[in-house]
Amino acid sequence: MAHYTFRMAGAADVPAILRIYRTYVEETAITFETEVPSAEEFTVRVKSIAAQYPYIVCVSENRVVGYAYAHRHMERAAYQWNAELSVYVGEGHQRFGIGKRLYGILMDLLSLQNIKNVYGGVTSPGEKSEKLHESFGFKKLGTYHQAGYKCGAWHDVAWFEKSIGAYDLEPAPFLPVRQVDAGTISGILDSYAFSM
Repeated sequence: MAHYTFRMAGAADVPAILRIYRTYVEETAITFETEVPSAEEFTVRVKSIAAQYPYIVCVSENRVVGYAYAHRHMERAAYQWNAELSVYVGEGHQRFGIGKRLYGILMDLLSLQNIKNVYGGVTSPGEKSEKLHESFGFKKLGTYHQAGYKCGAWHDVAWFEKSIGAYDLEPAPFLPVRQVDAGTISGILDSYAFSM
């Protein structure tokens, strides 16, 4: 029986995360990145994102088998209450509900950071990704048509949106994830662990 746990990512996880991401870059149009980043570049990305937003890994048998992260949706100050989500699951571990759990963790943590809206971009057609968003109640906002060329074809990108917080007239500012209570974060991560 395999046991799956979740934790915050660290620099030591970069090689495993990059190994998963490599397949998506080289073999799919799920990401529009066309060249696999170096370990150094990817480390900078992970550290930069993890300083402000959740960057989560799923671990089974001491091996990272999936990961997800959130990042700022747009740069201007008035957008600080929005975040964009990304999730990647390694080969052989898909269809176990890992992606759904990772998404759930992100939204639970982002709500503690005073985020109000979360967004997801899906390369179309992308039935699995679209179903993931729909299962959480995301609404489709629209489509960027023929927005990227990869794998010998032009691809649309569908955008999904979900509200996860109340729209107060004096909203508390965005709270970096490192300022969220560590015990609360651990409790959320532990609540998503599962075996199969």
